[in-house]
Amino acid sequence: MAERDGGRDRRRPLLEVCVDDPAGLAAAIEGGADRIELCAALSVGGLTPSRGFMAHAARSPILVHALIRPRTGDFVLSADDLRVMVDDVRAARSAGLAGVVIGALQPDGRLDLEVLKPLIAAAEGMDLALNRAFDLARDQEEALETAVRLGFSRILTSGGARTAIEGLPRLERLANRAAGRLSVMPGSGVRPETVEALLSLPGVFELHASCSAPITAADPRLSAFGFSQPGERRTTVEAVRAMKDRMLRSVAG
Repeated sequence: MAERDGGRDRRRPLLEVCVDDPAGLAAAIEGGADRIELCAALSVGGLTPSRGFMAHAARSPILVHALIRPRTGDFVLSADDLRVMVDDVRAARSAGLAGVVIGALQPDGRLDLEVLKPLIAAAEGMDLALNRAFDLARDQEEALETAVRLGFSRILTSGGARTAIEGLPRLERLANRAAGRLSVMPGSGVRPETVEALLSLPGVFELHASCSAPITAADPRLSAFGFSQPGERRTTVEAVRAMKDRMLRSVAG
């Protein structure tokens, strides 16, 4: 059971790092990440990683959850999107990953149960996290209650704001509403300097971050040919260590 001090959750803080390539995965593990969200294309919010990357990551010494998102854009998903996602969930399960990160919305902004229920069935026995489709939900309190009923362990959210620190007031309301039934995990723009404010929220003990630094392409033709994008970033050992150290010091203090 979590120890509480003035409403603050005193469980050991947990750092989830999102990565989209093997180098980032290795850096996150070496830096002390507690869990991995495995993705492709983080520059567009993350897409489903390849089956090969899933198989590679499954050999990691820490828990790995795969983001299941078949395309860029909104979270209103078609029947074809669903078919692809079910196959991807099965691939993650077959690879031996611990969980999946999923989300889907109806056009009116409610969680789409007709998409989520088949995905949850395909993920039987795996941990479930609700992705940032939640941030576009028309009523986040209602979406939280639906997530609880569906058996999600956590919700990744910025509180509907551009960054988690901007969404702090709503994150606090959501964490109070969750009341330990699931974890409200702040993500988006989480940096060492925002750790204390986020972990001070009652019930919040998990944070999600890329812990990344800008990278420069060795060959300028890569960008010119469209093989890379300006402003690309990659997870570094140093950034993960700095984040984890700040989290541990925040709770200890």
